[in-house]
Amino acid sequence: MDVKRMLDFLKEVTMNNNRPWFMEHKSEYEAVKAEWERGVAQALERIGSFDPSVLSQQVKDCTYRFYRDTRFSEDKSPYKNHLGAYINAHGKKALRGGYYIHMEPGHCLLAVGNYWLPTNILTSCRNELMANEEEWLRCVESKAFKKYFDAPEDASWDSPQGFGMAKLKTCPSGFPRDYEHLRYLRLKDYCAWHHVSDDFFEGDDWLNEMERIFLAAKPMMDFVNAVIDDYE
Repeated sequence: MDVKRMLDFLKEVTMNNNRPWFMEHKSEYEAVKAEWERGVAQALERIGSFDPSVLSQQVKDCTYRFYRDTRFSEDKSPYKNHLGAYINAHGKKALRGGYYIHMEPGHCLLAVGNYWLPTNILTSCRNELMANEEEWLRCVESKAFKKYFDAPEDASWDSPQGFGMAKLKTCPSGFPRDYEHLRYLRLKDYCAWHHVSDDFFEGDDWLNEMERIFLAAKPMMDFVNAVIDDYE
């Protein structure tokens, strides 16, 4: 991918987020969009090599519109300042976990897992976690998982890496407050993320590093997906 061209365009959009400017630079957007879709196609193929379930998806199924939905937002900027792709065997809107790729100047990252789950499924995941504690700990306390996703309890989406974007302040209702691994019961999602440098996507080696990062979190995601599959 022509990463510099893509990042330069995103920086320009951030400074000129209005329709007249965008229409004047529409051809540059189309070129950047084509570059991004080429990269997503490469990622889809590579992820499919270790998770064949995603091969049912096409690039258009994984990418997002660049135009923002401003109907319910105070920010009326018409365009996004990033490019994103979510590679999920059941599609972008599925509850099942998947693989997310995000390009944004100063905020590029890779993420794996589930961003939001209904309370009933979250409760089932917590029960499964407790019933199969050793297996869960092998997933989230492995050397590889800790390397890419270990972070303080208060880690946020802006932190270099982390696991669990939202957490309960206390023990979830109906679960033992003295449980040894309570921090995992408090999770409201099972999203693991890892920030990368702006030049991460340059060349071809990024696919190898992407694979290492995604594989580190895949056992955790598979554990949760096994629960979700009973509902979808």
